[in-house]
Amino acid sequence: MNATISLRKEWFSEKEQRLVTAGELAASLFCFESGVQAVRLSNVLGELVLLPYQGQQIWSAMFHGRELAMKSMFDQPYPTRDFLSNFGGFLVHCGVLAMGSPSAEDSHPLHGELPNAPYQKAQLLLGEDEKGTYIALTGENRHTVAFNASYTARPCVKLYANSAIFDVSMTVTNLKNSDMPLMYLAHVNFRPEVNARLAQSVLPNPQAMRVRADVPAFMQTPAGYREFLAELKLHPEKHLALTPDLKFDPEVVFYFDYLADEQGWARTLQIHADGSADVVRHKPAQLNRGVRWICRTVDQEALGFEPATAEVEGFRAEEKKGNVRVLGGGESFFCELQVGLLTFSEAAEEERAIARAISAVG
Repeated sequence: MNATISLRKEWFSEKEQRLVTAGELAASLFCFESGVQAVRLSNVLGELVLLPYQGQQIWSAMFHGRELAMKSMFDQPYPTRDFLSNFGGFLVHCGVLAMGSPSAEDSHPLHGELPNAPYQKAQLLLGEDEKGTYIALTGENRHTVAFNASYTARPCVKLYANSAIFDVSMTVTNLKNSDMPLMYLAHVNFRPEVNARLAQSVLPNPQAMRVRADVPAFMQTPAGYREFLAELKLHPEKHLALTPDLKFDPEVVFYFDYLADEQGWARTLQIHADGSADVVRHKPAQLNRGVRWICRTVDQEALGFEPATAEVEGFRAEEKKGNVRVLGGGESFFCELQVGLLTFSEAAEEERAIARAISAVG
C-alpha cells in the first residue's frame, strides 16, 4: 500500500483529530496553544510530534515511555523565524545558504534560514520499503530571493511499524541555472543522562576529537568556564562520561572526524544506565563533519549529535576552511540519518559495530 495525503492548514485545530490509521501506525493533527500546527506520528513503541509548516522540525520524540528530546525553556513551539525564540525541538534542520553562529563578518541568522522556515507544502505518506511498513511526513519549502538564491528543501521523516528507530532525510535542489552555496546541519538534541556514556565511530585521539575554541558573542560565560574549555582541549575524552562534575554551562561544542563502516554508516550513542542507548547514524560521505553540542544548566539540558557539511563558526569562517559546498545549477544535495532509541541488546551490538569500524583503521 502506498498513499499520499496533502495536508491543509484548515484541518488543524486545538482539538486533536486522528487522520490516518494503518495497522499500528497512526497520524493525528492538532494545534498547540501558540497556534503552531503539529502532526503526531505513532506506532506501538512511541511517537513523534512534528511541525509540518515550521521548519518540519521534530518537536518531540517519545519511545518506550521516555522523552528523548532536550530539556528546554519552551513548553511548546512558538510561531517565529528566530532560532533562539523557538529552540526546544528534538531535531532542527539548519542551513541552507549559511549555517552556524555568525561572526562579525557574517550577515546570516544563527543556523541560517531553514530552522523555522515556513513550508508551503506538507504531506503524509503511507508506504512499504525494504525495512517495512511506514508512515511519514514530508513537505516542501521554496526559498527564493532575487539576485541571490532559489531552492527547494524537502525533508522526510519515516516512522516504521514496531520500531523505535526512524529515518530522516533532506533533499535540497538548486532551482537556479547558476551555482549556490550549500551548508547543512541536522541539529539532533537528546536529553543527557547523568553518568551516561558516549560512544562514536571516531578514533580516540585529540586529532579526531576537538573542542571549539570560540564562544558565540550572544553567550555569557560563568567564572571558570574558559579554564574548563582549556582542560577539555587537552583531554577531550573526558566528556565521554557525563559525570555530575562536568558543568557544560552554557555549552561546549566538539568537532569529530567520523569513520564509516563497510555500508557507509557512522554511529553516535548515549548509553544509559540501563544499557539502552540513544543513537544517530549518518553517512560521512554525505555529512563529512561531526558536531557535538552539550548544554547542562539549571534551565536547559541538551546533548546534540549533529552530522553536518561544515563546522559551526559561521559562513565566512567555514568558507575560509573550505567547508562551504557549491551546488551547481539544477543539482540536488541529499543526506539521510537513522535516529532513535536502542534496547539493551541493540545498543550492545551497536557498540560492537563502532569497535569494528575503529579497529579496521586502527
